Amino acid sequence: MRITFMGTPDFAVPTLDALVAAGHDVVAAYTQPPRPGGRRGRELVPSPVQRRAEEHGIPVRSPASLKEAEAQAAFAALDADIAVVAAYGLILPRAILDAPLHGCLNVHGSLLPRWRGAAPIQRAILAGDAETGVGIMQMEAGLDTGPVRLEGRTPIGDKTTGDLTAELADMGAALMVRVLSDMNAHPFRPQPDDGITYAAKVDKVEARIDWTRSALDIERLVRAMNPAPGAWFEVGGERVKLLAAEVLPFTFPGGEGTTVDDRMTIACGDGAIRPITLQRAGRGAMPLDDFLRGQAVASGTDLS
Repeated sequence: MRITFMGTPDFAVPTLDALVAAGHDVVAAYTQPPRPGGRRGRELVPSPVQRRAEEHGIPVRSPASLKEAEAQAAFAALDADIAVVAAYGLILPRAILDAPLHGCLNVHGSLLPRWRGAAPIQRAILAGDAETGVGIMQMEAGLDTGPVRLEGRTPIGDKTTGDLTAELADMGAALMVRVLSDMNAHPFRPQPDDGITYAAKVDKVEARIDWTRSALDIERLVRAMNPAPGAWFEVGGERVKLLAAEVLPFTFPGGEGTTVDDRMTIACGDGAIRPITLQRAGRGAMPLDDFLRGQAVASGTDLS
């Protein structure tokens, strides 16, 4: 098929690779413009999709908006059979949705209609969902409201956002290729009217650990915020990221946010947390023992 691809982060790269490997003609890759980054945050860094598209020799387009008539005309002029979208980052106007012969197919990282919106993977972990998945959705004007052609599922277990993002990216890429190989074999399935939830974009303020929450909630927060922005707390005025933790059943009423032993077990609103992997500012991730060798944390230390 003649395909216009639209995506930006690492999540989208496996789908682009799969389309190329399957022999489709990807005529252009739309992606977000390069953003300031690098070690000093001053150089413009291209998106993962831009880098991979250039490796494949695919022309790259990075319009700041698709609302202007000129941008819409340029998109339509590609004369694509279909547009494949994966975490592109811009809302697609009706003129864009209608331009390809078969419209736009999106790789969405949730079991729709649960977790429509910007952060479905993080919200599924935070909510304690037992499973999540990825759907190949026909896009329409509403926010992730379109019918689903094919869906894959996976248990969440103790996976982090990073783990699930990589897993669902590969799963979505394989499902997209299956759908495109025979679209008649994968007809539209309208989303049910019940079970709708929305996955709001994760705000950095959510990453600060509130020790009055239950240990189970905090452990979910740790996994949901890994790898970015990273759940964090302060030790002696220094911000420390908590990248992995275990839940302990012991409860210490009134001691929320206080360490209860020299192994940095921290009392929570219900239960307790013991760090497994931490990261100090400007340092790499390290196991608890290495952290404590560099910075002992006495029992009774207030981390709230």
